Amino acid sequence: MRCFHASPPTAEQERGSAVVEFVFLGLVLLVPVIYFVLTIGRLQAGSFAVVGAADQAAKIYVTEESLPEATSQAHQAAILVLNDFGFDASEAEIEVNCNGECLTPGSGVTVGVRLGINLPFMPPGHSVDDSVVVVDSSATQLVERFR
Repeated sequence: MRCFHASPPTAEQERGSAVVEFVFLGLVLLVPVIYFVLTIGRLQAGSFAVVGAADQAAKIYVTEESLPEATSQAHQAAILVLNDFGFDASEAEIEVNCNGECLTPGSGVTVGVRLGINLPFMPPGHSVDDSVVVVDSSATQLVERFR
């Protein structure tokens, strides 16, 4: 009976494809992580955008003297904030509600902003409801008693 002695592998026998494995695993693991970070960043930017847009629009609305001017300026403020964050403001929904008579001293004005956010590298939806994620925010300001 012959006895085989296992000898340690030589350098020639140890040649492998570590570079290929490293690149393959790097792509398989790294690409989803990068996409996840981009997606979370886009959602966070959308959240900040709607909060800022609602807040600034409500503040502008209560400082104006007439309803048409207040509505126009509030929409402009919300659009400006959304554009500053890199979102298409034409896809946002901006709504102004007043409890009681608008612009009377002591009344409250609530501005709501809804924005649809699409995933990075995906085609955009045609409306807010076609988007993957919808973020919204509202802000309320009181009209000052002494103007």
